[in-house]
Amino acid sequence: MVGIMIEGKWTTNWNAREQKGVYNSIPTTFRNYVSANGASEFKAEAGRYHLYVSFACPWAHRTLIMRELKGLNQVISVSNADLILGEMGWRFSQTPESAFEKINHPQYLQEIYLKADPKYTGRVTVPVLWDMQTQTIVNNESREIMRMLDVEFAPLATRNIDLYPCHLQQKIDEAIDAIYQPINVGVYHAGFATSQTAYLEAVSELFEHLQRWDKVLSQQQYLCGEQLTEADLCLFVTLYRFDSVYYGLFKCNKRRILDYQNLWNYLKALYQIPEFKVTCHLQQIKRSYYMSMTEINPNRIVPMGPIINFDEPHNRARFGNV
Repeated sequence: MVGIMIEGKWTTNWNAREQKGVYNSIPTTFRNYVSANGASEFKAEAGRYHLYVSFACPWAHRTLIMRELKGLNQVISVSNADLILGEMGWRFSQTPESAFEKINHPQYLQEIYLKADPKYTGRVTVPVLWDMQTQTIVNNESREIMRMLDVEFAPLATRNIDLYPCHLQQKIDEAIDAIYQPINVGVYHAGFATSQTAYLEAVSELFEHLQRWDKVLSQQQYLCGEQLTEADLCLFVTLYRFDSVYYGLFKCNKRRILDYQNLWNYLKALYQIPEFKVTCHLQQIKRSYYMSMTEINPNRIVPMGPIINFDEPHNRARFGNV
């Protein structure tokens, strides 16, 4: 069981499920906002902010893709946690997979949370946007961090790309909302269900919504039309892990993404964008999930397959340039 912080004390003695066997996600806590114009106490400035992530985590992955797409690599620094999520939470070491944390020198991410709030209560999760100037956590909600990188850091970006254009904003927000519970979180509801009823409900809803988006993508290039948006990043991180992790480990095995004509080609097209590909570490993701989640994989056996070629040709060019 992954731990939680209660009044500044770490514990693994808590229950993440309701009596019906339904997995409960706990809301994020730090919800401050960086502003481009200094309207908030956190102004967008180069070299001021640091991002704590894990390559394995889909929520952190969406912020890494945004950082690459916007060209913010020299503006916001990054620390990557170790692959294995242990009883003490995310750890930082000098293993090849983790860039040793040089900003605060913590051994565990929980130390960063305690530095921001010595009496913190809640989950210790990635991503975390840290302000090196005020020495505190600005935000640990991936959707909001992604939005800040896209919009508020735009004046500092080296690439002129807008993933939240004015004319699509309502549609983008609605798409992200529609994806979140049944798909992004739905795979976890299925994987950590402890009753047949909870599992069947989660899996049924998951595949119902995958089918819905497969139909949408039969008619247009991206989720919100002909333009890449934040919504596509949110779906991509789940689709990318699906056949290698969620299909087997989480028992989301009604169909593979490979079996969906449009979702599969859409996934390949996004993966083949260089700024997406550079953030993708499938073998590390597999090892992290299968070795960290001992509650559902107690022997920590990592499967050899499946073999997936994300670089094979796709058919999305029929809608225009990807």
